[in-house]
Amino acid sequence: MENTESQIEAWRRYVVGSRAVNGRDVDELEDHLRQQIADLTEAGLTPDEGFLVAVKRMGDLDVLSREFAREHSGRLWKQLVLAGDEGAAHAPNGWFEAFVFAAAAAVLLQVARVAAGFPDKQPTWLAQNLSLIVLPVLAAYFLRRRQLDARAWMLTAVPFVSAALVVNLYPYESGSDTEMLVALSLPVALWFVVAYPYMGGTVRSHERRMDFVRFTGEWFIYYVLIALGGAVLMALTAGVLGPAGIDVDSVAAWVMPAGAAGAVVVAAWLVESKQQVIENMAPVLTMLFTPLFALMLACAAVVYAVTGLGGAFDRELLSVLDVLLVVVLALVLYGMSAREPSPRPGWMDRIQLVAVVSALVLDLMVLGAMVARIGDLGFTPNRSAALGLNVVLLVNLVGAAWLSVRFLRGHARFHQLERWQTTYLPVFALWAATVVVVLPPLFAFS
Repeated sequence: MENTESQIEAWRRYVVGSRAVNGRDVDELEDHLRQQIADLTEAGLTPDEGFLVAVKRMGDLDVLSREFAREHSGRLWKQLVLAGDEGAAHAPNGWFEAFVFAAAAAVLLQVARVAAGFPDKQPTWLAQNLSLIVLPVLAAYFLRRRQLDARAWMLTAVPFVSAALVVNLYPYESGSDTEMLVALSLPVALWFVVAYPYMGGTVRSHERRMDFVRFTGEWFIYYVLIALGGAVLMALTAGVLGPAGIDVDSVAAWVMPAGAAGAVVVAAWLVESKQQVIENMAPVLTMLFTPLFALMLACAAVVYAVTGLGGAFDRELLSVLDVLLVVVLALVLYGMSAREPSPRPGWMDRIQLVAVVSALVLDLMVLGAMVARIGDLGFTPNRSAALGLNVVLLVNLVGAAWLSVRFLRGHARFHQLERWQTTYLPVFALWAATVVVVLPPLFAFS
């Protein structure tokens, strides 16, 4: 029966990740599937056999079931479900819709750029409002793509409008630390707002939260690739048009901001489109980078602990380590989003535990150094933001390490570890929002 539960979990995750089914209906569909399995089991089939037949009988989910079987080609249900219809028509990939939203993001950013006089002038309000210019367009793209109702549009708009009012009405001191912290933290908080339309409004669904983690990782990869390609294109353009006397710098001042804004939507469209045609890239990337990061973290933790450098971190090194801890946590989450819940613990799960434990040791060292620095010099906006981030990371890493050990020892299921991470995700959004809304007035906008 435990194997059947794992199969149902995998089926649910796949159905939830499809645009064809609204997340609110998944529970009802799962109940229907379980009832089918129960009826078939009473008729004399084993639970596993009942699952295979029930998937085939799911009516409107036949297309999803075939796709599910196609991706899980090593499983027996492929033989029961993947019968015929190989040439079924594919849904439109929505490239024109994505192009319209990408163009809208580019135009909005160009208007803001001209109003700010960038790059001749570099007012701080532009940096603070960049995410408020682009991310609402991305949210609108998902609202349109998921065909959500007016209520969902309003619920999505409220956080953006509230953030715009807070950011632009606060009386920051020119060049203040709180001003910079807001510019860095606001995109993080608003990215979690984008999660609402991406998940189709199903904010309580753990599967959809993990799907958003997967989307975030792949979106970042595509965006970096687009940026690298754009940089090469601009360099070649400069080499070709420069001798003709064309002011390439002026062209770049217009093209690069538009490309950077439009690529936010284009990368999202690429992630959405490729889900239909190629394998998920998460398993490959995590298999490559997780061992490397685990080794580097383990070595760093040992070196700092043995040499005593852990108590003498300077400000720059603390910042680097914080970035490293965030990257490692993101890599672990991305790897979890790609893992099937049913297989037994493997070598990659053990390597991820090494990475988590090493990150936990480093985080404790960083926290010790921060507390000592605050005891000597007092609280500042930067120290408060960093201290809060490290406490949030510490709680997450402790929970992840504990559940990982239990999973490797066979005392817990992978599903519990996954649920811990998806349940904890809103804490990161809450802390980013706290940095934006609470810290500036707390420190008199200095």
